[in-house]
Amino acid sequence: MHSPRNMWNNVQLLTSDDTGSGHVNFGLRKENVTALYQVDLLGKISSEKASPSPKIQACSLNTDVDVVGLCQEGKFLLVGERSGLLHLIYVTSKQTLFTKAFVEKASDEYQCTYRNLIIEKDGSSEGTYYMLLLTNNGLFYITNLQLSQIEQAIENTDLDLAKKLQGQFKCSFISTENYHSLGCLNLVAGEFASVKSFQLIDNLLFVLDTDNVLSLWDAYTLTPVWNWPSLPIEQFLLTTEVDSPSSVTWQGIANLKLVTLTTTTKEKMRNLIIYSLPTMEILYSLEVSSVSSLVQTGISTDTIYLLEGIHKNDFNISEDSVSDLVLRYLTEVLPENRLSRLLHKHQFAEAESFAIQFGLDVELVYKVKSNNMLEKLALISSDTGEQTKWQQLVEEAKENLCKIQDDDFVVNFCLKAQWITYETTQEMLSYAKARLLKKEDKTLPAYSDSLMEADFESKFNVKMLENLLNSISTQVSLEELCSWFKDDVIPFVRRIVPEGQANWPENGLKLAEVFFIAEKTEKVGFASSWLWISLKEYQNTEEVRQLQILVNKLQELITLHKKYNCKLALSEFEKENTTTIVFRMFDRVSAPELIPSVLEKSDLLKRCSSKSATLFDTAWEAKAMAVIGCLTDTDLIFDAVLKIMYKAVVPWSAAVEQLVKQHLEMNHPKVKLLQESYKLMEMKKLLRGYGIRERVVRYILKQDIPSSLEDALKVARGYRLSDDEIYSLRIVDLIDREQADDCLLLLRSLPPVEAEKTAERVIVWARLALQEEPDSSEEDKAWRMSVTKTSVDILKILCDIQKDNLQKKDESEEFLKQFKVIASLQENFEVFLPFEDYSNSTLVARLRDQYIKAHEDAQVEPKLRGPPGPSPAREEDQSIRSKLHRQALALQVSAQELEEELALRALKDGKVGAALSKCRDLLKYYCNADTGRLLFLVCQKLCHMLATDVPMTVPVGLNLPSEIHDLACHAATLCSTDILLDALELSKYTLTAVELSRQCQMDDHGILTKATFGTHKDPYEEWSYSDFFSEDGIVLESQVVLPLIYELISSVKAKDILWILEVCHTVPLAKNLQESSQWELALRFVVGSFGTCLQHSMSNVMSISLSEKLLGETTLTNSRQIVMELKEKSTTFIRGSTTTLLQKVFSCRLVDLDLALAYCTLLPQKDVFENLWKLIDKAWQNYDKILALSLVGFHLANLYQDIETGRRFHEISIDAQWGIRLGKLGISFQCAFRQNFLTKKDLLKALVNNTDMDLSLILEYCSTFQLDSDAALQLFIETLLHNTNNQSQGDASTEATKQQHSRLLAKATETVPLLASTKDLVISLSQILYKLDPYNYEMIEVVLKVIEQANEKITSVNVNQALNLLRHLKSYKRISPPVDLEYQYMLEHVITLPPAAQARLPFHLILFGTAQNFWKILSSELSEESLPTLLLISKLMKFSLDTLYMSTAKHVFEKKLKPKLLKLAQAKSSALLSKEVDRLTQTIESYLLSIVNPEWAVAIAISLTQEVPEGPFKMTSLKFCLYLAERWLQNIPSQDETCEKAQAFQKKLYLQFRRSGTEAVLIAYKLNVPEYLRVVGKPAHLIVSLYEHPSISERLRTASGKDYPDIHAAAKEIAEVNEINLEKIWDMLLEKWLKHQSSSAWKRMKRCTESSISSSLVRLIIVQECCLYLPPQLQVSYLKCITFLASFETLNIPITYELFCNSPKEGMIKGLWKNHSHEPMAVRLVAELCLEYKIYDLQLWNGLLQKLLGFNMIPYLRKVLSSVSSVHSLWQVPYFSKAWQPSCPLRPSQLSDCYESLIAILECPVSDDLDMMGVAKQYVQLELPAFALTCLMLMPHSEKRHQQIKNFLESCDAQIILQQLEEYMNTGQLAGFSNQIRSLILNHVINKKEFGILAKTKYFQLLKWHMINTNNITELVNYLANDSSLDEASALITEYSKHCGKPMPPNTAPCEILKIFLGGS
Repeated sequence: MHSPRNMWNNVQLLTSDDTGSGHVNFGLRKENVTALYQVDLLGKISSEKASPSPKIQACSLNTDVDVVGLCQEGKFLLVGERSGLLHLIYVTSKQTLFTKAFVEKASDEYQCTYRNLIIEKDGSSEGTYYMLLLTNNGLFYITNLQLSQIEQAIENTDLDLAKKLQGQFKCSFISTENYHSLGCLNLVAGEFASVKSFQLIDNLLFVLDTDNVLSLWDAYTLTPVWNWPSLPIEQFLLTTEVDSPSSVTWQGIANLKLVTLTTTTKEKMRNLIIYSLPTMEILYSLEVSSVSSLVQTGISTDTIYLLEGIHKNDFNISEDSVSDLVLRYLTEVLPENRLSRLLHKHQFAEAESFAIQFGLDVELVYKVKSNNMLEKLALISSDTGEQTKWQQLVEEAKENLCKIQDDDFVVNFCLKAQWITYETTQEMLSYAKARLLKKEDKTLPAYSDSLMEADFESKFNVKMLENLLNSISTQVSLEELCSWFKDDVIPFVRRIVPEGQANWPENGLKLAEVFFIAEKTEKVGFASSWLWISLKEYQNTEEVRQLQILVNKLQELITLHKKYNCKLALSEFEKENTTTIVFRMFDRVSAPELIPSVLEKSDLLKRCSSKSATLFDTAWEAKAMAVIGCLTDTDLIFDAVLKIMYKAVVPWSAAVEQLVKQHLEMNHPKVKLLQESYKLMEMKKLLRGYGIRERVVRYILKQDIPSSLEDALKVARGYRLSDDEIYSLRIVDLIDREQADDCLLLLRSLPPVEAEKTAERVIVWARLALQEEPDSSEEDKAWRMSVTKTSVDILKILCDIQKDNLQKKDESEEFLKQFKVIASLQENFEVFLPFEDYSNSTLVARLRDQYIKAHEDAQVEPKLRGPPGPSPAREEDQSIRSKLHRQALALQVSAQELEEELALRALKDGKVGAALSKCRDLLKYYCNADTGRLLFLVCQKLCHMLATDVPMTVPVGLNLPSEIHDLACHAATLCSTDILLDALELSKYTLTAVELSRQCQMDDHGILTKATFGTHKDPYEEWSYSDFFSEDGIVLESQVVLPLIYELISSVKAKDILWILEVCHTVPLAKNLQESSQWELALRFVVGSFGTCLQHSMSNVMSISLSEKLLGETTLTNSRQIVMELKEKSTTFIRGSTTTLLQKVFSCRLVDLDLALAYCTLLPQKDVFENLWKLIDKAWQNYDKILALSLVGFHLANLYQDIETGRRFHEISIDAQWGIRLGKLGISFQCAFRQNFLTKKDLLKALVNNTDMDLSLILEYCSTFQLDSDAALQLFIETLLHNTNNQSQGDASTEATKQQHSRLLAKATETVPLLASTKDLVISLSQILYKLDPYNYEMIEVVLKVIEQANEKITSVNVNQALNLLRHLKSYKRISPPVDLEYQYMLEHVITLPPAAQARLPFHLILFGTAQNFWKILSSELSEESLPTLLLISKLMKFSLDTLYMSTAKHVFEKKLKPKLLKLAQAKSSALLSKEVDRLTQTIESYLLSIVNPEWAVAIAISLTQEVPEGPFKMTSLKFCLYLAERWLQNIPSQDETCEKAQAFQKKLYLQFRRSGTEAVLIAYKLNVPEYLRVVGKPAHLIVSLYEHPSISERLRTASGKDYPDIHAAAKEIAEVNEINLEKIWDMLLEKWLKHQSSSAWKRMKRCTESSISSSLVRLIIVQECCLYLPPQLQVSYLKCITFLASFETLNIPITYELFCNSPKEGMIKGLWKNHSHEPMAVRLVAELCLEYKIYDLQLWNGLLQKLLGFNMIPYLRKVLSSVSSVHSLWQVPYFSKAWQPSCPLRPSQLSDCYESLIAILECPVSDDLDMMGVAKQYVQLELPAFALTCLMLMPHSEKRHQQIKNFLESCDAQIILQQLEEYMNTGQLAGFSNQIRSLILNHVINKKEFGILAKTKYFQLLKWHMINTNNITELVNYLANDSSLDEASALITEYSKHCGKPMPPNTAPCEILKIFLGGS
């Protein structure tokens, strides 16, 4: 409920029922049922104020949980929190399996983070689910929830599998932000714009719209099936009786029930209606509040939840006011259960109608109603005020009894009922008698209790009683006997058996006095002969004093009996005092006036009234009233009257009545008290009328009706009883009924003072009740548990009440703690004891021991069963362990104390592993002093066990000494101060034990396991980088060494004798270590032991005088003497051990310098230095050992401040260091070790000869020994170059050599800056350069770059020119073998020709040689491919470029172009060959145009043209020659003498061009016959001859289709070549051929049409001749008519021109179609006529298109379709789209047909109806993928088109498509598609990153420019840089930068360009 201003903080979870009546404040609701539902109240949320304008949702109850869902049979719970977290919880174990935050928490705290959650089964897999999670901005779709497998994995404790299955969850998010911005409210289909809610079941979709109309839709087709507009439904949900909603189909819709919340005519009400589907029959209807909401649950849920807002005070308040929210749930129930509930609530009218409606037992209703009336009759008094009510009850009872058929029930009712009047009683008994007589069965009268007692006493006697008592076992308890004897035997004994004791109490006194009067044993007889007690010894004991008191009491009792005749039992007498006995005797006085006046009469009055013998004894009243008469004080008199009124028996006697009335009439302030007391008497009288005389309050409370408590309080107040006593009785009664919740509700409802008193009373009762001895029955256990639990809750309330009274609160908290312990023991462990026994420490300890023993047995049992593993026994062990901890907690034993006890018990049993595990747990969870003490004890115990060889069980692989040391260290850090010193000593000696154990342990292979103690390694040793000494010694025997050390450790605590024990144990242990060559351990142990002894001995003599007093002088003297002796022995041992250890330390491969220095300090100075020099001399070339010795000696000399010795050791250390460093490089330092300066200088040659030498090492060597560093570095470079050149001879091109040169260059480049002067280096390198191999470019480059870096001005070599030449040569690959000049050069320089000479040009011959040598080398290298590089070289070396171009042009012509021209001349031409010829021609022309000297260019062009065969190409070549000649002539000044030469040459060239051109035309048109070739020089004559070619008349006479030459085209080309006006020749020929006639053109036309010439072709020719004289418009029309007439004539259809022109064209066409549609020519004629005259009859065109397809007239059909494509009316013709469906040719060679077919598809206006997939497949079969892709792009549906194109591109070759686009689709109508397809192909290659497909093809450049234009070159750059060439990548980047307007800086290296680009991208 949304109400931010109101606090809904009163939440109650209720279990009360609400069967069909709604809320109590609503009164009776209208309920219509044909099915039966039970309405229960689940919970209520209340508010102090009513909430205005309420809006509630059943899914939002002010909680942090937004959505929940159950699945997998309720075993998995999904919870979506407001914070955004989604939890997957396994319900069985309450374990959270999966938590993930899908979204962040909404900023508004009132806004839900999750809107809805739907969980459904995935039909594809059993036990798999999918989930839809709706958020504010979209939908999460989570699949693959394999919950059944996860459940199985959890049950098998396979956590890895469970995690793996969780990791397989798949999640996707569907955003809705692009569709709407108001957030998501529900999961709704997008086609419904105004949907409030929906529910989907299989293919059924129930939709509720905003107009409150519910409709049913088919989910697959979204078509409406049904709707219910007449039902104003506000909410709905569906339920079903089947197990799974997936089984619900349209046929099974009868299983569904529709639950709706509908509006009514009443403003404040709604109807909850349940319908059956599909009949919509109302099964159940209930009126609910207008503020209600249905809770959305699963469809298979059998419970309906309703959230309802109500007002707690008045239902009639406006609907805008809600104070309570109640959650109800409706469940369909059996009629019997509903009837039972109605009867329980005493709703008899509803029960009667309900039973009749459902055919149930109606008589049961009448019987229950009668029993209810019986109770009411018993409670109604005879007061006149209730007379009417009683009479109504009687009449109802009579009416109800008449309906009951059971006569026995009626009779019993009449007998039990309390009829007030005699008349009614007689009437009802008579009615009962009549019913019995009617039944003819008389009931036997019941015997009264008195008759039964008389019968028992008549049959039972004393003798039988004695026999009965003698037969009872003595073990039977008194309580058990009482329960059996209390009704019969005990009353019999009281009345019959007692005969009395005549001598009591005298005989008792006599027996009691025996102890005091006896003097001798024989005087007291046998009674005391078995025990004699001396009175003097025991007269002061407690027993004797109690016996003396008993004697005194018996004496006083005898006095009362005899003197005052006051018969009292001893027990009664003990309870009395003097005053009470006096008043007892006063009771016997008949006249109170005779009592002495010394007694206080008011007090006497009180005693008189309270000591009456029986309740009905009224003798005291007279005495009391007599006393009142003696009183004079009015206040006392009224007090006395009040006391009499309280004590008097009801009904009062006349005297008491008169006394009270007398005083009521008096005027006194206490008269009101009398009046109240009088009213009380009246009430008592009323109760007495109902026979209620005793225990009124308890009786009322036992009735357990709603008014019982209130009535009991009224009665109690009348009796002047306290309210808390009544409340406590009520609570006790509720506890007995096991209604604990009601107890707490009652207690919370009381005021704090009353609640406190009541709670205290109840707790006292509970303690007393639980103190009784428990029996073993389940009822008693349940009762005790109920009492304990309720007491705990009551004590909690009591503590809260007493929070301000600390003393009482502490007391209550103690009781609470005690009751909690008892409750835990009872509930969890079934420990039932009397209350006080729970505090018995002995009993508690015994229980704890039992539990621990059970725990230990549980641990032993699995080991006996088998090997460890995940077995039920282990789980049982864990369960017992958990139970043990809970038991300990219940027994008020802390977990730490329990674990400590378990650890010590395990250690006592020898279970070392278990004990250590407990210790580790204590360390982990309880780091305190108690844990430290326990660890100390465990260590001591383990040491003692190891020392005494106690049997124990140690886990395999456990290092026990190390574990003991760890425990000792932890104990020292945690323990208290009192054992701190002992713990420190313990940790120190356990460390020694660990070190000894390391030398004892060996693995299975006999290897000492020193390195296995990783957990106990010295941290300094673990993390430092120094070398530590590890002594090699003999493995110790653990049986000998370890007991010694642990025996020593066991005595650590005895500090007074510790040093003596250590001395005793030092000798054997040290000796054993010395014999085993464990000198280090022995030294450490001796030093430590001596230090400990010295420490303890010194601590004893800190004060001499005090020590002498405590220990004695002799002890101190002996102690001092022992210490001195131990010192001498220790010193001798230490020096000997140190010398031995020094030799061992220096003999190690890695010397521990610090340790060696420390050992040296233990020896005398002189001896140490002598030993060090001896060791250095013996070390020979072991520089590591020499270095260690010298360093130790140096540091030791510094310590002793011996400067000279230190200097000598320092020099030795320097030499040793260089010996080590050079030795690693393979350089021997022996010759220079400890030698002078010159010897070390000679070693430089060996240093620089090592190519791996570090420059810093050379410089450091020179610096150390003061040598010239420049000379050393120059020597290093020269040696480096020399060695590298020798190694790379003959193998300069290998990759390894290239890497070697790179390293060489880097090394040399690094060296040059280190030189102080580079002049000598440059001179040396220049000389080396001339000696290098001319083909070893890498070595040459190294030398040149080093020279360049040196930056010295030299004249012998141009470094820049040389480097540029070298760069060109490196990029060039040689195509011809070496020439003789190269062999001669290599021979002169004594260099072997390397293999690289086959691919490289000689550097030296080009750089240092002449131009002649250059052309000798390059003449064989000229080619089209090599020209760019050779051109660069020529420019660099300043050689003639014209010569280079001329030579290259001639080479390309001879080698490439000329052979291809010969092939063309031999008629072997092809498109590819022609393209290649064109390309070569352009290449040669570019060469010739590049020649600077035009005369040279013309000359070489003419020379090449002379070798070209006759034909079109030669004509083209001559044209180019003419162009060159013109350019030559233009460049020559007119005054130049060569001008005439150039003009003559040009004229001659023109003649040759025209003649060759004419011959080429004749050859092209196959007219190159001798007749025409002879007149080639006369072009006009030749053209006239061509127009007289015999083929002209021949083609007019025949229609054979022979291939005739195109005379007109040939004439036209000849005229163009010779620059002749062809029109003049035509005019001349017309004048020659045409006859001059005077008749007009129209006459000639008529003559032609009426001619009888039969030949159509001749007619057309004549008509054409005639039409030459008509206007252009008439020419076209007339020719068309004549053409149609000719076609008619061919079909044998006679028709004249006039008839054709005048007849209706549509009729003529249809007639022609009707008679001649079977002829192809007729079909074509019809098509032509329809197109000409625009006849577009649909039926005619449908047949026409069908015939064109049938006759396979595809080319003509395409023309027709193109003509009618704009006629929209024909698009609906059925065959229109079929006609457009192209039929590709069967062979790829018919390319033009394929092309035309594709053009037709593009022009088709109904292309959407074409089967583009089929056409594309045909093109694929014809190997035309470009055409196929064009068809796919014309597909109408975008999704299918994109998918088909994607699949097609995956399966085809991109290069082939691009090639076909270039060849077939670059022009015409397909050009537009060509660009689209090209972009598509390139984008596909880019997306796939398959750049290698187009690499090294001509389309790669196209790909580059496409990526540049799309600003996406990063991937291509990466490809080029990684797989191809760095230069290409940099070139691409450069082009892209220029394209973007940000060009790269010039002369930027490729690698730098790449870095700049990648850094910027």
